[in-house]
Amino acid sequence: MTYDIAALRSRFPALAAGTVHFDGPGGTQTPQPVIDAIADALAQPLSNRGQYSLGERNAEAIVTGARRAVADLLGADPAGIVFGRSATQLTYDLARTLAASWGPGDEVVVTRLDHDANIRPWVQAAERVGATVRWAGFQPGAGELTVDDIRAVLSDRTRLVAVTAASNLIGTRPPITDICRLVHEAGALAHVDGVHYTAHTLVDLPALGADFFVCSPYKFLGPHHGVLAARPALLEGLRPDKLLPSSDAVPERFELGTLPYELLAGTRAAVDFLAGLDPNATGTRRERLTASYAALEGHETTLRTQLEKQLAALPDVTIHSRAADRTPTLLLTLEHHDTAHAYRFLATRGIHAPSSHFYAIETSRHLGLGDTGGLRIGLAPYNNAQDVDRLLDALADFLEA
Repeated sequence: MTYDIAALRSRFPALAAGTVHFDGPGGTQTPQPVIDAIADALAQPLSNRGQYSLGERNAEAIVTGARRAVADLLGADPAGIVFGRSATQLTYDLARTLAASWGPGDEVVVTRLDHDANIRPWVQAAERVGATVRWAGFQPGAGELTVDDIRAVLSDRTRLVAVTAASNLIGTRPPITDICRLVHEAGALAHVDGVHYTAHTLVDLPALGADFFVCSPYKFLGPHHGVLAARPALLEGLRPDKLLPSSDAVPERFELGTLPYELLAGTRAAVDFLAGLDPNATGTRRERLTASYAALEGHETTLRTQLEKQLAALPDVTIHSRAADRTPTLLLTLEHHDTAHAYRFLATRGIHAPSSHFYAIETSRHLGLGDTGGLRIGLAPYNNAQDVDRLLDALADFLEA
């Protein structure tokens, strides 16, 4: 494996400003090839998709290329890749569509570990049709969501389980493959929030067993929009609300209005950029992604280990990210100190590590942190050891002050 962090950082124009970014879970900085792809798409003739004019062909090529790239990233079928404004919007749309077949007596499972975007759409959809919502907790001390936690709330009336593949607040990666298998044994569908997971772990959708999987390219070096992946045959059986003249083909029947072609061009470029994180990787794009993600995980694990070791030496710091399998994302609280104050202090030192519940409000409450949350330190592909040193020095200064 090869991971040239200096060469990688040189391709991110935003890093030239000198700010150290630990806000990757909220959205990553953008590499130059993605910026160029967006600009190039807008600089070429564009129109609604078709096959005759140059603008039509350009638009069609962008959409087709983006579906193939995201399918390679997720190990999915391009015909099952749906684009939308955000993962939240796509989840709301899907929840409304699925809930049309639910009613009193049906049950939906959500978890306390999830971002609210994988909770509230299901809760609200269930409430509208009289279905019951059941909540799966997790172990606050260990930060673990187990198969048994899901099993405890499953029944023969369960229609869907919504669960995260990785917590955006504390990084926990539950055993999604085992959970999905259990869900299917109960005769239910599994909707997996992969927004945080996809930024750190190469997705293999068939291996995970998720029926629906959402992610957001802006969390993995791309532009702002959302992705829903599913088996085309499963999508064929769903009838979302749509305009009468719009396409009824899959996946287009789920895509409302004209797609943002320039953003899709940027997403394809982001996937290609990720495939090149290991510059020595060869083979198909999926094979290069496999090698590059292995290099990325090695790099991020090294930094996370350095960070955790030195944070443990600081007084008054509690780390709430403790799961055995987790992303390089740490949630901290500080005894005798407000993490919102720490966030503002760090900003004066050119370090962006925000404090909040980050929309994982149920997780924050379950951890006993109320609606305040904590200071989140999230690593991204461009972070290096010097970034970690700057953060630790500044945090030590804050605690001393």
